[in-house]
Amino acid sequence: MPRPRKWRKVCCLPENSRFGPLDSRIDPGDYIRMTVDEYETIRLIDLEGYTQEECAEQMKVARTTVQGIYAGARKKLASFLVDGKVLRIEGGEYQLCDEYGPVCGGRGCHRHRCGRGFRGGR
Repeated sequence: MPRPRKWRKVCCLPENSRFGPLDSRIDPGDYIRMTVDEYETIRLIDLEGYTQEECAEQMKVARTTVQGIYAGARKKLASFLVDGKVLRIEGGEYQLCDEYGPVCGGRGCHRHRCGRGFRGGR
């Protein structure tokens, strides 16, 4: 029996969840789906300057898990930019962090700005 997946801690859902080219018609079925946990790795590593180890600690997963999530997310971003597809951020196996927990509120956590309640993804 396979081991159950671990919920990844995410500080905040993105303000916008769909991105795409403004100057052409896009087939609604031609989009790239990025999960919320992939979005969180991009946010923490590329925007907030976390190392992969710090990102893993923040998200409560192994560093190797973060490496895989991050590699997939970057590939999707590249395809979005180069191929001019629509990017949708949705789903995944995540859980919003508890703003009163030991991790939340630290460097890179934007939970206090979101005003959204606790809920899981998928």
